[in-house]
Amino acid sequence: MVHLKTAEEIECIRASAKILGQAHGEVARMIKPGVKTKTLDQRAEEFIRDQGGIPSFLKYNGFPASLCISVNDTVVHGIPGDYELKNGDIVSIDCGVQYKGYHSDAAYTYPLEGVSADVLDLLDRTYKSLHLGIAQAVAGNRIGDIGYTIQSFVEEFGYGVVRELVGHGVGKHLHEDPEVPNYGKRGKGPKLVAGMVIAIEPMINRGTKNVVQEKDGWTIRTADRKPSAHFEHTVAIFEDRTEILTTHEDIEKNYPYKWRNKSR
Repeated sequence: MVHLKTAEEIECIRASAKILGQAHGEVARMIKPGVKTKTLDQRAEEFIRDQGGIPSFLKYNGFPASLCISVNDTVVHGIPGDYELKNGDIVSIDCGVQYKGYHSDAAYTYPLEGVSADVLDLLDRTYKSLHLGIAQAVAGNRIGDIGYTIQSFVEEFGYGVVRELVGHGVGKHLHEDPEVPNYGKRGKGPKLVAGMVIAIEPMINRGTKNVVQEKDGWTIRTADRKPSAHFEHTVAIFEDRTEILTTHEDIEKNYPYKWRNKSR
């Protein structure tokens, strides 16, 4: 069942999203070669709790960390640990915050220095597909319009769209109805109406769409071990507009490698 949010509830999610954006910004300033992924996780949890929030992911269905940190061919749900980032890596940081009973969810994939042009293209195009999908998330459209737009854009470049993992509703629970796939058919699926709050999160692979799960029960990797990119925003649908509640502004302000401004 889809729970439609009141204006007051959307403001609560927006307050959560503000903390989330700032937490992402704190992590962004730390991403560099030699940093262990668990160090990023520790900083995120510390910051979120200092703001009065709760890390949404920590202990969610048993997940052991506040961040999902997914490097290179890991699509999502990577567990922070002793891995040290290095030049040439790409690293997806996915984070959620619960604040005063409401969740928000956002993700961003960072390239470190030395990432090849074709992988930077993958990141650029996945980022663009997110915003193309958001443009379809308007009252009167259907869930399939979002997925169709993302899928049709990225498949032009030969990329694979992950099927097993999808976006979702967000609110009092981290994952709510409806599911929001990154593939689909135009005009199909649940109708989008005012009061919906959804997380749109393209997970796009450089090669095959197929994925495998590691023995830890969480880590999802590409089946062909090629890189994967992941970007996510939480958005609210109104009668006359759609608002992005989360933000990547602190990320792009604090991350020293201004990769999206580089000409290739």
